[in-house]
Amino acid sequence: MRFFLGAALAGLSLLFSPTAAQAQHGRQVRRFDSQGRPYYRGPLRLTAGLGGAMYNGDLGGLPESFVGPAASLGVLYRLRPHLLIGSEFSYFEMGARDRLPERGVAFYSNHGMLTTFLRYDLLSDPSAYVASGSGTLPFQLYLQGGLGALLYNPRSYLGKSRPSSTTQYLPAERNDYPGMALVAPVGGGVSIRLNDEMRVGVEGAYYFSTSDHLDDVSKRGNPDQNDGFGTLLLKFDYTL
Repeated sequence: MRFFLGAALAGLSLLFSPTAAQAQHGRQVRRFDSQGRPYYRGPLRLTAGLGGAMYNGDLGGLPESFVGPAASLGVLYRLRPHLLIGSEFSYFEMGARDRLPERGVAFYSNHGMLTTFLRYDLLSDPSAYVASGSGTLPFQLYLQGGLGALLYNPRSYLGKSRPSSTTQYLPAERNDYPGMALVAPVGGGVSIRLNDEMRVGVEGAYYFSTSDHLDDVSKRGNPDQNDGFGTLLLKFDYTL
């Protein structure tokens, strides 16, 4: 866990390093791709996302999920014409009912998450190169993957619907909630250019986790299979 947090901080320090600022503002560091085409690193971009989160684990999958709200704030920085590094903080909620009627367990949980990732743009963007004179692509398709740290705090109960003010919760399987786990997100999306500074798009990701307790159902479920979850977000991107 300490290793990941150090890596996340290192990624953020790279984004805000003097070299990054020089590439973004001074445009003085000229680099070359494998074909000898010159490009600059940067600029720094701010991102925000709104959407939903869905559970996948011992209790079931998407059909059993109580889709919860999800939001993110982050930064992106171009390292090479097709490669970007980014970091995001996310907050989301999710839950699910049991696919096994005889067990009848449900849960709901809130989460905080920090991720660092690499993004690969599938389409060549002329604006990434020096004096290309070809403008900017109207849209971009991309894939991304990374590592993250997740803080989770589930509460389980007997029922088939979302919890209410009268819900009676079951004793927790662990006495150390909120818990922490590592996550590995993989996903992709599409980004549409609105103007020189603004982009909007849709991004989907699935998160593999190192915990079987995201739902507080491990002993009552399958302790050998870790839980996961997915997000689908409307993303906004602003270039500084």
